[in-house]
Amino acid sequence: MARRLFLSSGDLVADRRYEFARDLQLKGDLPAAAELLEQAIELAPKFPSAWYTLGKIRLELGQREAAIAAFRGARDADPEDCHGAGLHLMQLGVEAVSAMPPGYVQTLFDQYAPRFEAALVGDLGYRGPALLFKAVLSVRAGAKQPAFFKRAIDLGCGTGLAAGAFARHVDRFIGIDLSPRMIDKARATGLYAELEVDDMLKAISAKREASAELILAADAMVYVADLAPVLAEASRVLVAGGVLAFTAETHDGEGVIIGEGLRYAHSAAYVRASVAAAGLTLAQLDDLSARNEDNIPAPGLVAVAVKPGRFSPPPTRGEGKRAPPRPPT
Repeated sequence: MARRLFLSSGDLVADRRYEFARDLQLKGDLPAAAELLEQAIELAPKFPSAWYTLGKIRLELGQREAAIAAFRGARDADPEDCHGAGLHLMQLGVEAVSAMPPGYVQTLFDQYAPRFEAALVGDLGYRGPALLFKAVLSVRAGAKQPAFFKRAIDLGCGTGLAAGAFARHVDRFIGIDLSPRMIDKARATGLYAELEVDDMLKAISAKREASAELILAADAMVYVADLAPVLAEASRVLVAGGVLAFTAETHDGEGVIIGEGLRYAHSAAYVRASVAAAGLTLAQLDDLSARNEDNIPAPGLVAVAVKPGRFSPPPTRGEGKRAPPRPPT
């Protein structure tokens, strides 16, 4: 994805030891790398990059408690948690699943922006926008309604891939993303009438009631722990009969977890309950993978919900075939 984040300690010697440790890590000498990182931390106790990398190495070495201590050190050293150390703590089960730090999300995608499409589409086989487009067409056709929308909002718009898929079916697109560099890429497409650098929930909460016919979130809900507030605001902003379509990663358990890729995975039951709680009617929920992980389709969902009004969508279609499970490692 993006290059590894480095936050300088402000101490030249500590920074050099970190770089030497990274070289050793890449060569596979993890114990020696960990020793050098501990030396760097001794020189600069508030060195988040060293703490975070030490946590990753300790985890790889099977040293769970030491990894937990290192991730906590990384977060203490950087209150914005740009490395996402807190996500590892959630994944390890020592902290409850909660919202991602905005600093982490913005930093991640600011770094990712220059090669976002090449990595996502080329390396990961990303197909989220195409799946959403097909699903929305299916729901509108089933309701005998045209798939043309005057006003649409693209949540977590990234570089504009979703807008590109729907461009001929939307008169006016508003794009929202937390990353300024992603917004710069989206602006260059010319697909958006408006672009906003903001958190999804904060931005959609500021929109007028009944001001959009379509709301999209392609590969964006994987960065949202609690779907309920976003879905409730989407319902408020949609006109009667308006459509909300989004992709999510999923798992076979209950509720919400942090997956291996440090993204949220929402169970199908959780998605159904969240959509219903928002006052929306779930028109379609399919087990479809929007991207690959390690060349295997990541278990995913494609959801289309409609705000009750001009027409009533047909009953939710069956969930279809699940993506093949990941092999044991």
